[in-house]
Amino acid sequence: MTNLRGPVAAIAGAALFLLGACARPASDPTGRDAGASGAEKPAGSELVLRVRQEGGFVPPEQIAGRIPMVSVYADGRVITEGPVVAIYPGPAMPNVQMQRIEEDKVAELADRAVAAGVRSGTDLGRPAVADAPTTRIDVVTAGGTQSVSVEALNEATLDDPMLTEPQKAARAELAAFVRELTDLRDASESETYPVQTMAALAQPYHKPNDGLPEQPRPLAWPGPALPGEHLDPNIEIGCVVASGAELDEIMAAVADANMNTPWSSGGKQYRVTFRPLLPDETGCEDLRSAR
Repeated sequence: MTNLRGPVAAIAGAALFLLGACARPASDPTGRDAGASGAEKPAGSELVLRVRQEGGFVPPEQIAGRIPMVSVYADGRVITEGPVVAIYPGPAMPNVQMQRIEEDKVAELADRAVAAGVRSGTDLGRPAVADAPTTRIDVVTAGGTQSVSVEALNEATLDDPMLTEPQKAARAELAAFVRELTDLRDASESETYPVQTMAALAQPYHKPNDGLPEQPRPLAWPGPALPGEHLDPNIEIGCVVASGAELDEIMAAVADANMNTPWSSGGKQYRVTFRPLLPDETGCEDLRSAR
């Protein structure tokens, strides 16, 4: 068996240097320093590979609160959004799962990403599909962060007239790699992601027009005062962050809530979208650029 300890050490080192200095981390394509808040990130929390969705025909709070499909870290942690129970209203808290893979596998996945087309200049075309999300993939390599964004990766048909044969082949190879990543959660045991910091995205509460005879009763908000700082001046969604004792109180209160529960804070009611922050994220600023 080939020994990949050397390559994975190089990738982990590259991830630490690139993400901390000049590269553009996947969570922020603008190049903003993700550690600007002063929070120190534990060793191994360097992001190596991420797959996430952007855009699509979904409400703004869902865009800002999206959890990446797959995030792979230098220490072997793989964080994904797990299955959601098919009930309405759904749970208030998203199902974020974590598993660990060998560091050798981290290096292999980074190499596989580049081989599958996650590199500058890959021509993936633009299919004739409206309102579908864009799949973005970022991988940290020794030469820098490589990124691709592909529209309607899973929605485009094989006979799409807007795509050339080479583009179809490139998209098929990339789609197969994404399936390989998402299959990781089925290939080994996973556990609930241990949330250390939680972002709460708040917007004014409006009674859902869902025809249900009863709506959830309001709950007192136990965290930082809502709505917090707006993520976008044009969209009325605020954001606050909680950790420590405040997070414990929120997690206890969420046990009695669902996604439609109104939360009372400062004499007003809000609908809250909960977004656990991942190891490479430090606060609301990491969600500001979500699109």
